[in-house]
Order: sequence, then structure tokens, then C-alpha cells
Amino acid sequence: MILPFYAKAGIFFVGLCALLTILYIAQGIIVPLIFAFIVAILLSPVVGFFVRLKINRIFSIIITLLLTVVVIVAFCLLIYTQVLSFSDSWPIFVDKFTAILNQTISSISHYLNIRPSLIHAWITKTQHELINIDGTLIGETIVSVGSTLATLFLVPVYIFVILFYQPLLLEFIHRLFNKIHQDRVSEIVVQTKSVIQHYLLGLIIEAIIVGALNAAGLLLLGIQYAVLLGVLGALLNVIPYIGGIIAVGLYMMVALVTKSSEWFVLYVFGTHIFIQIIDNDYIVPKIVASKVKINALFSIIIVLVGNALWGIPGMFLSIPLLAIVKVVFDHIESLKPWGFLLGDAMPALIKVKPFFKKKAKL
Repeated sequence: MILPFYAKAGIFFVGLCALLTILYIAQGIIVPLIFAFIVAILLSPVVGFFVRLKINRIFSIIITLLLTVVVIVAFCLLIYTQVLSFSDSWPIFVDKFTAILNQTISSISHYLNIRPSLIHAWITKTQHELINIDGTLIGETIVSVGSTLATLFLVPVYIFVILFYQPLLLEFIHRLFNKIHQDRVSEIVVQTKSVIQHYLLGLIIEAIIVGALNAAGLLLLGIQYAVLLGVLGALLNVIPYIGGIIAVGLYMMVALVTKSSEWFVLYVFGTHIFIQIIDNDYIVPKIVASKVKINALFSIIIVLVGNALWGIPGMFLSIPLLAIVKVVFDHIESLKPWGFLLGDAMPALIKVKPFFKKKAKL
């Protein structure tokens, strides 16, 4: 029995809603596991390298994890030292920003004929809503910090277990399907692994280059906290399209507060645009996007969906997960149109013939 289109569409949307609900409710379990799987795929070649050196597999995994932890700790120490220097100047930063804000409010009230007290009242109300004076936000923050620490402890454990049981997991995937589909399954597994490894490695290289360019550009302009802002900009740049907008807004705000001339805001904006052109036209096509071909429309949509489901971790995980989905779609005949829709291959425009033909002139 062949189901009509409306029945298939109804089943699809009900299943999609159920899947999104499960992903949202179980995010505390699912997000660390996905992070662990992706990092394990990235670290798998390093473990294989140590195994080929005749080192026991367990010790190879431990050495790989220790090296990874050392790199992460060194990076966190760099951020921590920069944040300490920034915190010393934080009161001055707040005072200058408040003065600029008051001046802006006065100008707006003058041109729009609005009393400054009304604007101040609206800002104060918004601050109270954001801060949430009743203490609920403080309690939620404590719970969130505790959950984050628990996740940071669990992820290395997950990574170790996944790397250790990698042969078992691969064999399980193959046994799920019939023998006639084994070649296709192997191709999907190999290509998925290759996509994740190339994408994440390219993303790390891109972040290092963009961070160095950001810091160098801000240093040349004499902007304070250039290294910290460069690193933050590199991290935000991982989030497609949205991260760059947040980064340049942060740069312009610091330039506005710390520099005496407003022209530095435009200088910072121009420098950021120049770096983005280099990133989009040279770095991303040659380093990051060689394996992941997702068009801009679905990149933005999936980032927003990831943020709605899992917050900031969802924004970072959205593109790799969509890339995996596209690999699966491209290898299943009935799903190839969906894989084509997610890709960036632009077909030629189809010329539609006019319904009414022009009458020939007599």
C-alpha cells in the first residue's frame, strides 16, 4: 500500500517534532556524547599513529588525551592572563561606556523630542529584567556552572571509551545492515570520518590564522586588549555568519570606549571586513570547505536551530552534524535530492516558456 503525499508529510513532521523534543529534553546527555564522538573522530589518527609505534592501545589513547589536555590548558591560561589584564581596567571601561551612553541618550532625546528620563527608565527596566533581582538567575547560573563542570569531567571519559571500543562500534554499524549494503555502509563511514576530521582540523587552522590576523590588525590600530579580542573573534568566527557580526560589534565597542577619536570605530570595521574577505575568499575555500559543502541558507538555519535546542554548544555542533547528514543523504538514492538541497552546487536557471506566444507582425 502506497501512502498519499499528505500522509507521508504528516508522518514526517510528527516524527521531526518528536525528534526535536527528545533532543531538547535529553540535551544534558546527548550534547556531551556528540562532542565526545566528534573529538574522538578527530583524535583517532593520533591514536593510530602511536599504535603503529608498537605502543599499547590503552596507553596510546591516554597519551593522546594528555597531549590534548595540555594544549587546551595552555590555551585557557592564555585567555586567563588576558582576562586578568582586562578586569583591571574594567571599572574605567564601564565609566567611559556610561558617559558615551548618556551622551548618546541626550542626542537621541534632542532629535526625537523624547525626555531622557523615559529612555533611562526603559534601560533600567531592561537591566532589571536581564539581571532578575529575585535571585533566580544566580541560582540558574550556579546550576549551569555545576552542570558544565560535570560535562567537562564526563567528555574525556566518553572520548576514552569511544576510542577504545572503536572497532566494536564500527562492527556494530556494519552488522545493522545486510551484506549487499556493506560496501555502501563502509563508504559512508569512511567519508563521514574524513569529513569530520578535515572540517575540524581546517576549522582549528582557520581559527589560528584569523585570530592572529585579528590581533595583528587591532595592535596596528593601537586598540587595547588586542590579543584577547583577537582570540574571542577567532572563536566567534567558528559560528558561521552570526559570529563575525558579534565579533565586529565587540571590536567597535572597545574602540569607541578606549580611543579618543570615533574614526577608530570605522578603522576597526574596515580592518575586520578586510580580514573577513581574506577568510571567506582564501582560507575557508582552501582549508575548511574542501570537504563540507553546505550552502549559506541552511548554514544559517541550522545554526539558529542548534542555538534554540542546545544553546551555544548547539551553534558549534550544528554544521558538523549537518555535514554528516548530507553525507548520508548523498549515498541513499531516495534522499539524494535532499543532499543536493543542502549543498552549494548552483544549477543553471531553467527558462520557462511563455504561456502566450506573441503574435507575429503582419
